[in-house]
Amino acid sequence: MTGYLGRLLAAGVVGTLALTPSVLAQPPESGRGYPAQDWPLVGGDWSGSRYSQLTDITTATVDRLSGAWVSQLDGGAASRATPVVKDGVLYLTGGANVFAIDARTGDTMWRWQTPSSHEQRVPSWQGVALGGDLVFVGLRTSEVAALRQDTGELVWVQPVGSVPQAFGEAVTTAPMYAQGRIFVGVANGDSGGQGRIVALDAATGALLWTFFVVPRPGEAGHETWPQDSDHWQLGGGGVWLVGTVDPDLGLVYFSTGNPVPMFGGELRAGDNLYTASVLALDVETGERRWHYQVVRHDVWDADIATPVLLYDTQVDGQPRKALAAIRADGHLFLFDRGTGEPLSPIEQRPVPQDANQLTAATQPFPVAAESILPDCSFWRDKVPPPFRLNCSGFTPPSVDQHTIVAPGVPIPRVRVTPMSYSPQTGYIYAQGVAMVGLARRPADPWLSNAGGFHLTLPEPVGILAAFDPRTGRVAWKQEVPSSLLGTSGPLTTAGGLMFRGVPDGLVEAYDARTGVKRWAFQTVPDRAADASGSRVVTRPGPAVSYQLDGTQFIAVPMGRELWAFRLDGPVAARGVPVADPWAGLPPSGPAPRATRAIETATLIENPSWSIGGRRYAIREHDFSPVRAQVVAGVPVRVVNNGEMAHTIAARDASWTTKTLEPAGWEFVTFDEPGTFLYHCVEHPWAIGEVTVVADDGP
Repeated sequence: MTGYLGRLLAAGVVGTLALTPSVLAQPPESGRGYPAQDWPLVGGDWSGSRYSQLTDITTATVDRLSGAWVSQLDGGAASRATPVVKDGVLYLTGGANVFAIDARTGDTMWRWQTPSSHEQRVPSWQGVALGGDLVFVGLRTSEVAALRQDTGELVWVQPVGSVPQAFGEAVTTAPMYAQGRIFVGVANGDSGGQGRIVALDAATGALLWTFFVVPRPGEAGHETWPQDSDHWQLGGGGVWLVGTVDPDLGLVYFSTGNPVPMFGGELRAGDNLYTASVLALDVETGERRWHYQVVRHDVWDADIATPVLLYDTQVDGQPRKALAAIRADGHLFLFDRGTGEPLSPIEQRPVPQDANQLTAATQPFPVAAESILPDCSFWRDKVPPPFRLNCSGFTPPSVDQHTIVAPGVPIPRVRVTPMSYSPQTGYIYAQGVAMVGLARRPADPWLSNAGGFHLTLPEPVGILAAFDPRTGRVAWKQEVPSSLLGTSGPLTTAGGLMFRGVPDGLVEAYDARTGVKRWAFQTVPDRAADASGSRVVTRPGPAVSYQLDGTQFIAVPMGRELWAFRLDGPVAARGVPVADPWAGLPPSGPAPRATRAIETATLIENPSWSIGGRRYAIREHDFSPVRAQVVAGVPVRVVNNGEMAHTIAARDASWTTKTLEPAGWEFVTFDEPGTFLYHCVEHPWAIGEVTVVADDGP
């Protein structure tokens, strides 16, 4: 047993080893069936459907729902983990901690802290799993640890990545416990390592098998990588999100991440299996039983960034065991989870090409099935010139593509938050952000900063949706401010409700069948902006439901607090919900920066931990700062720090500079307070904003 915590364990610094199967006394069927009294896994049960059978809180009674208790997480930790619940105790991660919380009162029963507060040695933000008498947690040291449920004492710790740990490797998934085994994914931080799926013996931590997402030489799928280089060793395919299990079929399912470099397709010819895929692996051996790749040769970061879920349905009158996976562009793919056969037709459609990036000629699309995100027509009248909207789908970000914008570029936005399935409605619930972005990337394929902020493009829109997998249609959809979509994700219940947390501290309940909002509760005072005017965000975790003494509770992590709700609870709301608490604040993007100089180009860099190390490039057409704050009457120097000539002029034609050659400059003075746009005459897609303020100083 090696690794950082393993060394401390062996030295007697933390915990004691108790590697005996006797600690696992939990019945083997604990993950089977939708949860009711307890919530033993982050997805509720092995299916990951996030559905509770409890019925106390319904569309008829939800208006009586209020706080049962609120608990401050010790040490000022913040959490967006999904709590798990067993025998009146909630377990969750927060910061560098694992907490056990009394589910009746909110009191902390124990708190386990990692031996170091270093960023790489903290537990997974997604939460923990329970099995027998143990709590299992993934660590950013690419290890899995087991703690005793009653005391938090460390029992075992096991490395699951490279030994020694490769740069960027971490376990971000919550562990999945099933039938005496622990299943986790290893993420790669998009830093060039190899994602993998690992099975451990839950009693001892012993490594049972490892499946590498990027196939090695001689393995099926290796032919989809370059054959004349070792680039496959940097291939990526990180496994970021919790898996699901069907023990009757003997299969465990995970979704996989993008290949690496994220936008540098020219270095990795081929479809790049098994990145951006659904994988079904044999529980006993880790052998691949089936897969489906939803993005071939991904250059968009458009992989499956949401946990898959399992559900039972009927097709042509016959019962089928189904699996649902949602691609980052909002398209749901439905499969027979035993065979991988699509339950609804999928076709390969031609997509725009970039010869330099070796893009795949086609991409898969479900036939006659809607995305939960709006189609391109939603943006058609919202994109102003000089930008042009490309509605072809899968528009590749390309070097020097300055005016083409497309939905979801560069990064599609159905990401991270889990889905939910309600057997009561038959709907799958999901959320995402609809957006358009500039289809441009740097020339350096290893430079991951491909986006950037672009003034005048429309603001993103948040989408909550219920998808009917029987028809392929969206049953209902709600638009919300994208800033209020958050990281919570849906919980559905047999009471006919869908719950979610909101970044401004709101907890909401919707009618699961119609999408009508039935209830809202404010958990934080009105603090939408801090003293500087910047937005303040609370990152909520997914909600869960449990029962104590015949009473149904809803629990939601809200940053540094954990809230529980019940009918007629004693804790009142801390404010009145409003439609958009951030209305009137500056739009998304960087805040105005006080300056006396505006430059015509911006230096961008990869952080030192990224693949290829610290790398640099110049965005010739991005002003620095893109939003400037200046004082009325004080000259501002406009400097051409780029490599080509630029003429800078106000959008309203009220002022202009001369044509500035590289290293040239000119002073501009703004006399009237206000906020104004300006651009480069030769390159009108280069747009900046200046806010002029009165000189209120001494």
